[in-house]
Amino acid sequence: MNSPVLYALAADALLVLHVLFVVFVVLGLVAIFVGKFLSWRWVRNHWFRLTHLVAIGIVVLQSWFGLICPLTIWEMDLRARAGQAVYEGSFIAHWLSDLLYYHAPPWVFVVCYTVFGTLVVGSWFWVRPRR
Repeated sequence: MNSPVLYALAADALLVLHVLFVVFVVLGLVAIFVGKFLSWRWVRNHWFRLTHLVAIGIVVLQSWFGLICPLTIWEMDLRARAGQAVYEGSFIAHWLSDLLYYHAPPWVFVVCYTVFGTLVVGSWFWVRPRR
C-alpha cells in the first residue's frame, strides 16, 4: 500500500469507523433512556449494555491519562502518508473545539467524558440490563 490515494481512503474509512463509535456511545445512552420510557426491551440487552459501558470506559480512561485515541493516531499516520493535512489532539477535541468551544482546554473534555461515563454507569442502575 504505497499509493497516497489508498492511504487517504484508509484514513477516511478509519474516520467513518471513529464517527460510528462516537455515534454508538452518544446515541446508545439516549436510546437507553428513551427505551426505558417506551419499554424497548433491546435497551436492556446485557451485551449491548456491556459493549456500551466498555466503549465509554475506554474513552474516559484515555482522557484521564491524557492519551490520544489509537484510532486518531492511526488515522493521522495514514493522512500523513497520503500527504494530507493532519490535526493535533484527539478526534473529539478537534471536532468539538471547532464546532462548540473554539479552543477548549483539555480538562474540559476530561470532565465531559467523565460526566458522560458517569451517566452510562448510572443507566445500569436506572435501566437495568437483563441477561
